[in-house]
Amino acid sequence: MIPRYNRPEIEKIWSLENKFTIWTEIECLIAEKQAMLGIIPKKAAKEIRKKAKFNVKEIEKIEKETKHDVVAYINNVSKYIGKSSKYFHFGVTSSDIIDTSFSLQLKQTSEIIRKILVECIKSLKIKSRKYKDTLMIGRSHGVHAEPITFGLKLSSFYFEFKRNLERIDQAINEISVCAISGPVGTFNSIDPRIQDYVAKKLKLNSEDISTQVIPRDRHAYFFSVLGILASSIERFAVEIRNLQKTEVLEVEESFSSNQKGSSAMPHKRNPVLSENLTGISRYIRSGNSFIRKCCTLARKRY
Repeated sequence: MIPRYNRPEIEKIWSLENKFTIWTEIECLIAEKQAMLGIIPKKAAKEIRKKAKFNVKEIEKIEKETKHDVVAYINNVSKYIGKSSKYFHFGVTSSDIIDTSFSLQLKQTSEIIRKILVECIKSLKIKSRKYKDTLMIGRSHGVHAEPITFGLKLSSFYFEFKRNLERIDQAINEISVCAISGPVGTFNSIDPRIQDYVAKKLKLNSEDISTQVIPRDRHAYFFSVLGILASSIERFAVEIRNLQKTEVLEVEESFSSNQKGSSAMPHKRNPVLSENLTGISRYIRSGNSFIRKCCTLARKRY
């Protein structure tokens, strides 16, 4: 994402620092439960929890040689753990860590999106009531039709975004899953109780069955919902842009005192926010199609 359009709190979630922090927590929880079950020494689990740390630059350097991100991570963390490192990543496979971490990152991100969506819905509800008697012309095919109210127009968006909130909640539940099932998902090298334990600690659902990777239909559904939400945002943004045309000018975006619309035409008050939202929405939908294809390829691979 172009930095000026990014949200710092979401960018932080997808940083390497946060990803490896989640990986480390998953690994520590696995060792913790294995110690409870008598699979590894309790002392080793305590050592792993106490000493497990990583260095992003060192991991990147190691990965250039190993050509494997998880192996590079394990080598780096093991250096800090010491003797007990032989019980680190014990019985699990790379996808157990990668996919469970990805689930948590998606959940963290979607919770931020949900919070903003709730605020948007509240605002639309307030504005719908405020302008319920504000007359304006209704249009069909862009041509004057019959009178409506601005409140009615906003109510349409209010209920649409309420439906999006329901979809987001379903999508969050869909991707909030943990899979710690070992190579090819058979649990041959890892006790199923460990998956349940890690899932509970991370506030995720325990995956029913996996092929060592979490089924990609979950992710396809999640990103499809984001695509629908983006379409709703675009519909709203386009409406604002149309109503702000000079020859219409029934609605206008806020425009701060020092804001400029043009370097050559000082009279311009462009709907820059709506334009940005429209562009980003289209970008999300195009990326959504690509992600679904990747999910399909991932399922074929495994």
